[in-house]
Amino acid sequence: MLEGWLEFHRETLAMKCEGLEDAQLRTASAPPSDLNLMGLVRHMAEVERGWFRRVLAGEDVGRIYSTAEDRDGDIHATAADTWQEAYATWQGEIDRARTLAAAHGLDDIGTGEHRSGERFNLRWIYTHMIEEYARHNGHADLLRERIDGATGD
Repeated sequence: MLEGWLEFHRETLAMKCEGLEDAQLRTASAPPSDLNLMGLVRHMAEVERGWFRRVLAGEDVGRIYSTAEDRDGDIHATAADTWQEAYATWQGEIDRARTLAAAHGLDDIGTGEHRSGERFNLRWIYTHMIEEYARHNGHADLLRERIDGATGD
């Protein structure tokens, strides 16, 4: 059930981005917010990487888009950033997350630590990921409607 809801939310975010051009995907919601669909996808690539690779599997991997100078670098998509790259990176992180999750039971505690120093089991990670996607899919609904009026799941 947890895997199913996580997959639903992953697919929902992808659906919110379908059929748009790069410039539309980089369109911010409304000042002063920088939030945009491409940035949400890049953010979720970072989130997938953090929870599954760093926390669950204990992999020593850095951030993809965010830096010490720009902690919100994932959201700050520029004219040079493309949907093709963002989508491929996000899907790569999802594929790795699926592989890592398949090697663990729901009650298995990850071998890595969250930045808080805590360790979490896969059940908690799935639940958190569902919450994270659900929140950002709400943002994606509003962003997409502002771009072209499209609404729905």
